[in-house]
Amino acid sequence: MSAITITRTYDHEQAEAFLGRVASIIDAAAIANMISIGHRLELFDTMAQMPPASSSDIAARAGLSERYVREWLAVMTVGRIVTYDPQSATYHLPDAHAASLTRRGELGNMAVYGQFASLLGAVQERVLECFHTGEGLHYHDYPDFHAIMAEDSGQTVTARLFDTILPLADGLLDRLEAGIEVLDAGCGRGSALIAMAERFPSSRFLGYDLGEDAIAYASAQVAARGLGNIRFEPRDLTGYDAVARFDLITTFDAVHDQKDPEALLASLRRALRPNGTYLMQDIGGSARLENNMEFPMAAMLYAVSTTHCTPVSLGQGGEGLGTMWGWETAEAMLHRVGFRSVERHVLAHDPMNVWFVSRC
Repeated sequence: MSAITITRTYDHEQAEAFLGRVASIIDAAAIANMISIGHRLELFDTMAQMPPASSSDIAARAGLSERYVREWLAVMTVGRIVTYDPQSATYHLPDAHAASLTRRGELGNMAVYGQFASLLGAVQERVLECFHTGEGLHYHDYPDFHAIMAEDSGQTVTARLFDTILPLADGLLDRLEAGIEVLDAGCGRGSALIAMAERFPSSRFLGYDLGEDAIAYASAQVAARGLGNIRFEPRDLTGYDAVARFDLITTFDAVHDQKDPEALLASLRRALRPNGTYLMQDIGGSARLENNMEFPMAAMLYAVSTTHCTPVSLGQGGEGLGTMWGWETAEAMLHRVGFRSVERHVLAHDPMNVWFVSRC
């Protein structure tokens, strides 16, 4: 057979503009990786407490090598994250930038999500294999995953638990105060459950997670705080068969990457006592791709889905619904498994997620 020649015609101005966009994307990816480094080394937190300073002073305050800090500062400068005064050779993190890049930032710490750039790169070779084989991966294939998710949960869940999240269910705070049985399914490092155990000593709390490293961390936190009303256990919730055991069950960003999300929801429904409450946080994107074009950080969420949530589900023998399985899918499942009422909420501080309050 003779080779087929394809002649491509295109608008050169449009093509040049797109080339510039691709270059900007690659540049931004490099900045995201350096944001991760700055977050993990607490460089943003250090600079937020300093006036304009030299690389030597910043490095000394942070206890780091000046040469590496200087190169990192160069990325932050050309990335328009820190300002640089060439006359005094000093760098400064503006307060308006610190508000979303530090651990005490008033707008939340977006630097937490910069860590996904490093995580996704770390597993790229394994994910490339999955593209060829169709197979999946496991939680232990992802370095520091639970640490990143714990930071995310700390600001989207734990920090707003008592003033915003638990009040979504009428009367729940009073019931927790009086004393009820609570399960957090897929608890990770357990920060939300530990906060509840400290706040409500009359209630009893149990956390399950597939990751043994996360459970070990959570259990150590319980021991350090001397809490007697909470415990954590490593457990695969596939086939979970408890019946009418809990008054409240929570899942925080934990359902979509399970082997069988609907079967898990059905088992959690059975595990609730009459008039029990299920509080579920999950990704708030739509099941329809075209509806997500303006969804916050949609590209990052689809990237996380491609490299983590989908492979983890497939690695358990699941369907691989992915991170962006859609609030419509979740809501339909909650109805199918038998909850008598399902309320959907989107919270101002957490636009990437959706919250469901479901009752037996």
